[in-house]
Amino acid sequence: MKISECMCQDVCFVKPDCKVYDAARIMNENHVGCIPVCDDNKTIVGLLTDRDIVLRTVACDKNTKTTPVSEIMTTNVYTCGYEEDITKAQDTMSRNQIRRIPIVDNQNKMVGILTMGDLAHNNKKIGEENFNTTLENICDCKGSIKNYC
Repeated sequence: MKISECMCQDVCFVKPDCKVYDAARIMNENHVGCIPVCDDNKTIVGLLTDRDIVLRTVACDKNTKTTPVSEIMTTNVYTCGYEEDITKAQDTMSRNQIRRIPIVDNQNKMVGILTMGDLAHNNKKIGEENFNTTLENICDCKGSIKNYC
């Protein structure tokens, strides 16, 4: 199965100078937990997650209305090509424990996003065992439980 058959093509994005507050509102309005950050050519320069907002803005006491997403976004973004086989995306997601992966065309421009939800929705076509393995790898926690409060 090709990634293009499984990915979501209806993806909103923000530019690096967008304020965290505005990006959070866009994420809320679109019911998404992450939003790609793209330049004027729709080339991905980062990915902003709800976790980034909490840990790099709120927990650091930054002002969400003045802080640009470029200051807090994840910049080491893994991508896959839309013509690649879905197993490539599953492998990338598994190895890097990521739940969402932007999908790009041959010019490295964003054309969609692939999420765990997309994989779950297509698990019959992908193969339930493959899906389950991917999910286990992404969610594997090797740490210990700590009580800080």
